[in-house]
Amino acid sequence: MTQNNGTKIFFEIITRRLWGEERTRGIILQIFLVFGLVLFFAFIISNTITNLQNAGLASGYGFLGDTASFDINQRLIEYSSTSSYGRAIIVGGLNTIVVAVMGILAATLIGFLAGILRLSGNFLISRLITMYVEFVRNVPVLLQIIFWWIILISLPKVRSSLSIGDSVFLNNRGVRLPSLIFENNSLYIAAGIIISVLLVYVLRLWARKRQKDTGKPFPLGIASLGILILIPLLIYFIAGEPIGLDKPTRGRFNLTGGFNVTPELVALWLALSTYTAAFISEIVRSGILSVSKGQKEAASALGLRPGLTMRKIILPQALRVIIPPLTSQYLNLAKNSSLAVAIGYQDIVSIGDTVLNQSGQALEVISIFMIFYLSLSLMTSALMNWYNKRIELVER
Repeated sequence: MTQNNGTKIFFEIITRRLWGEERTRGIILQIFLVFGLVLFFAFIISNTITNLQNAGLASGYGFLGDTASFDINQRLIEYSSTSSYGRAIIVGGLNTIVVAVMGILAATLIGFLAGILRLSGNFLISRLITMYVEFVRNVPVLLQIIFWWIILISLPKVRSSLSIGDSVFLNNRGVRLPSLIFENNSLYIAAGIIISVLLVYVLRLWARKRQKDTGKPFPLGIASLGILILIPLLIYFIAGEPIGLDKPTRGRFNLTGGFNVTPELVALWLALSTYTAAFISEIVRSGILSVSKGQKEAASALGLRPGLTMRKIILPQALRVIIPPLTSQYLNLAKNSSLAVAIGYQDIVSIGDTVLNQSGQALEVISIFMIFYLSLSLMTSALMNWYNKRIELVER
């Protein structure tokens, strides 16, 4: 009897200590939650594999080595109809990344400019930007993609191409641009660019130290621009001009030379850029308005010009508010690029659909989509979080 009472008291003490402490109780609940999730997903995967086997369908990613037997007209790497499904999906992934990067750059530039101009004291400019923002962000992005695509395919035919300076041609097949020709000494130019970037970084450190010690600002922007242009340009001429331009020329029936950007890519880029820029402009505007008016008044009292005040005082403080929602817009732009399938741009979703229809490996192809977009989103978030941490204001 005494032994039973001792055992009971022992278990009561253990239970009270484990379950009575909030931290210990939280750890126990998390362990049970993780264990439950593992069992749940294990059941789902096992059940799926069993059903596929019963239906006589092969599972696994071995099909990625099979011949694709279809062409891709817009590609960054070598590809032909005899290439594998795996290479086709890589080409599609690169096409998606191209659209995402181009869209983010253009949307950021347009969005910041529109956000600042909407706060302008000029009535006409402010109202025009307001009209742009309200119209673009309230029209579905898919309709905007189709709108731009219809405009581009309605351009003149190749024989009647519109030319800009006899170097750029516009027609219903897209935009024909000059391409670069690299010769043997081209690596010297790359070395010159790397050296220029390192010099600009050293100059920036020196300029900060100089301003901290003397209080005198250094024209870092002009000096950096001069270094980035002059050093590679000097090496370019010393190396014998190893990089040339292959300009497109108008032939009797077609254009030769240069490279062609398809109307699908241009339409997708324009639509995603202008659509996302409308949201970014509102984020920028709210970020600027979050900065106290006293900051602007103090800068004006010190004699700073409006442009310098915006660049050196207002925007650095506004970025604390701007960066988090800006990251969300970047992620939305990358994921909205999957709408390219509506106009036939061969991104990862469009090419993946073709692979799925030919191979029948629906589960595997969809999982590739999920892994790709998840990886792209996580890398974008990590980069923006790093930048947000870097510009964080340090309170003294």
